[in-house]
Amino acid sequence: MALLVPATAIVGGMAAPASAGFNDRAFDFWVDSGMGPIKSRILPAADGNRERVVYVLDGMRAPEHLNGWEIETDIPNALAAANINVVMPVGGMSSFYADWNAPSEFFGIPAGGPGNSGSGAANALAGGPGKSYRYQWESFLTNDLRNALSERLGFRNYRNGVFGLSMGGSAALTLAAYHPDQFSFAGAFSGYLNISAPGMREAIRLAMLDAGGYNVDSMAPPWGPNWLRMDPFVFAPNLVANGTRVYIAAASGLPSAGDGPNMNTVNGMALEALALANTRSFQVRMATLGGGNATYSFPAYGIHAWNTWNDEALRMIGDLSNNIG
Repeated sequence: MALLVPATAIVGGMAAPASAGFNDRAFDFWVDSGMGPIKSRILPAADGNRERVVYVLDGMRAPEHLNGWEIETDIPNALAAANINVVMPVGGMSSFYADWNAPSEFFGIPAGGPGNSGSGAANALAGGPGKSYRYQWESFLTNDLRNALSERLGFRNYRNGVFGLSMGGSAALTLAAYHPDQFSFAGAFSGYLNISAPGMREAIRLAMLDAGGYNVDSMAPPWGPNWLRMDPFVFAPNLVANGTRVYIAAASGLPSAGDGPNMNTVNGMALEALALANTRSFQVRMATLGGGNATYSFPAYGIHAWNTWNDEALRMIGDLSNNIG
């Protein structure tokens, strides 16, 4: 049963917006990359500083027009009000913000039909991001975008923060583990932090099929070095050795008053329970390594949904603010 649950997605977007707040101070910021031109959204800090910067990563269903945090929550505005410059990469559906081995395809058949931003395995052979080209998101975030923000906007390109939900939470830890000069803080909400545990690869396979029709084998072969490199449980020693300030959160899976009686809530309960199990495993792993650089939040109520992540991000802002810039 555990393998079937994540078919609804290791993603964001299970519930209604927490309190979306589009801000006209935010602007589009295009940067060339090995994937072609990629858009990010930038919301400047309220006090105009260029020293305090955070990258905000989306979930598995990341759309191509805006970052989910800007669509679904008011968190970008809260960060800017805390005098933090907000960098919101746009796109990367099912990418895990990784450098993939190959474009997503199945059975040696390149994707080529009309693509869309919907979900479902019916899109497996349809065109779309990461199908006519190879995803190179880690390279983009740590090279192309990093340098462009510094050169064109004057943003500090070291001691930045990064956080995300679900897929983006796992990716935030990966970026910090391998790019400690760039990221001094990393936050993961409802992340899958033990992806080499029994059943997890197949759970992710189902989720990626559902979120745009992507093939996990194109991202990284099973149990090879690229797959293990993406597993927070495996690279936890890097986070400890780097002294990265790490903020880790997963809720209980019990619905809160804001979660309605519907199938989204049922799915969100199961997904969060899986994230919680992964997160507890990661917590034990960090403890065995002497990881005093991590702080944890395990709220008694909350499912795999935007209102949960909105509340968690608000709790995290103070810790983020104290560990960047």
